[in-house]
Amino acid sequence: MEINYANRMSTINKSFIREILKVTNNPEIISFAGGLPNARFFPMEAVNAAAQKVLSENGASVLQYSTSEGYLPLREYIANRYQTRFGMNVHPDEILITNGSQQCLDLLAKVFIDKGDVMIMEEPGYLGAIQAFSVFQPTIKTIPLMEDGCDTDKLEEILEAHTAKLFYTVTNFQNPSGISYSKEKRQKVAEIMSRYATVLVEDDPYGELRFTGEHLPYIGHERNGRSIFLGSFSKIIAPGMRLGWICAPKDIMDRLVTVKQAADLHSNGLSQRVIYQYLSDNAISDHVAVIQSAYGEQQRAMVEAIEQYFPKCVTITKPEGGMFLWGTLPEGTKSLELFNLAIKRNVAFVPGNPFYVDGREANTFRLNFSNCDKDQIVEGIKRLAEAMNELL
Repeated sequence: MEINYANRMSTINKSFIREILKVTNNPEIISFAGGLPNARFFPMEAVNAAAQKVLSENGASVLQYSTSEGYLPLREYIANRYQTRFGMNVHPDEILITNGSQQCLDLLAKVFIDKGDVMIMEEPGYLGAIQAFSVFQPTIKTIPLMEDGCDTDKLEEILEAHTAKLFYTVTNFQNPSGISYSKEKRQKVAEIMSRYATVLVEDDPYGELRFTGEHLPYIGHERNGRSIFLGSFSKIIAPGMRLGWICAPKDIMDRLVTVKQAADLHSNGLSQRVIYQYLSDNAISDHVAVIQSAYGEQQRAMVEAIEQYFPKCVTITKPEGGMFLWGTLPEGTKSLELFNLAIKRNVAFVPGNPFYVDGREANTFRLNFSNCDKDQIVEGIKRLAEAMNELL
């Protein structure tokens, strides 16, 4: 007897990257595929000390159910950090603690998206967002990314032609491209968005990982009531803690809390307390500086190796921070074919296909530089160049 599933299941695919990572389990493979922070920089001793302190000083109460909004001192910390970093006046009640920033996408989709609703994303776009939003069957309109951010003419064209619910963007070191919006492009997008009812969602998991250039304000930093910000501790402390947050205006937050309650009651209470204790006892800026320096060295090692070994017809982005760079093969070639050749040489990356809403056969690819040391990076780029020479 056939099982009847929800219609939406016909539109959901397994994570392309998660499937690729199964292939890279072989320890002989040099992997540029995963979006993994470097475990060498997880603050093991400090987190261990924080966990012991939380448990010894608070006892069983920290293992009890907690509030849906999240641990108040942690929300206060996040609100204060928006003030100190960007001069933004954020109230703790405008912060919701989530199970990683990935849950933010699911909650936002539940609050805003009905089947067929129009929303806007960048192209190429973050695969996790494409996957999370697609569950709710929106009509996704895409805007090409340029060197300094999205194509604002295309953005205005879409906003003029459609009643779009959301515009989802990653303005700092975008996944997968590594591109950041320039100050001028941020101002232009803010001006355009001010004329429409569309809600702006700025996802910023990588913003603190800048290793060159200057930190820039968010597009929606003036907080016009239609701006939402997403953040995460995964890239600056540890992804295994699974803690992120949404910063949203009060009326939107009320609805987010309601769907959060229906989803899981609340995020991991113990993790919240441990993270807060760690932040209270340690200077996070010092820890982030170590990561910034290391990732900067790894990015430079990858770019220099690419410039030395890749065919000159292959182009790349050169991000000022984050964890990824984006490559483009000559027209008419397929990065999935390159992947198959590269795996034979024990090196992996992510073909560009899943970063496009239509899943097209792409000539683009993503490389992660954060999770390999410099020697691995150079050797992996050499192997990938050999695969390119065979393909081209």
